[in-house]
Amino acid sequence: MTAIKREQIIEAIATALAGTTGVGPRIYRSRAEAFARNEAPCLLIEPGIDTAREEPVSNCKIDWRLPVSITIHTRGPIPEQLAAPIIADVHTRLMTDRTLGGVAFDIWPQDVTHQREQADATAGWTTCTYTVRYRTSVHDLTV
Repeated sequence: MTAIKREQIIEAIATALAGTTGVGPRIYRSRAEAFARNEAPCLLIEPGIDTAREEPVSNCKIDWRLPVSITIHTRGPIPEQLAAPIIADVHTRLMTDRTLGGVAFDIWPQDVTHQREQADATAGWTTCTYTVRYRTSVHDLTV
């Protein structure tokens, strides 16, 4: 069975981010466990809430917006500074093909936020949120 478009989009993003500067294979999807010290830097891909346009494009198509957060976990004296080259590479990789291999019709950056771990000042997260616009059939979320 073909995956729904939302899953196809998340997979396309993970594929586009493979080989990101300094991250290697440490790219995770909606991970619940805490990161070990030796796992930094790494990326975490988390989809948000799909929102359908209130009026259909036609009788057979629905336009959707899906926010996707790419969180960069770093460790060091200035975590957000360590994240900067990774942020740049993530952005370039996502914006190079804004259709994500044809599963979306657009991706656009929304915001970038920085956060530090209270208990460990060397641990930090930078979250880059992108909105993916895509379209499905009214009757079938896979196409």
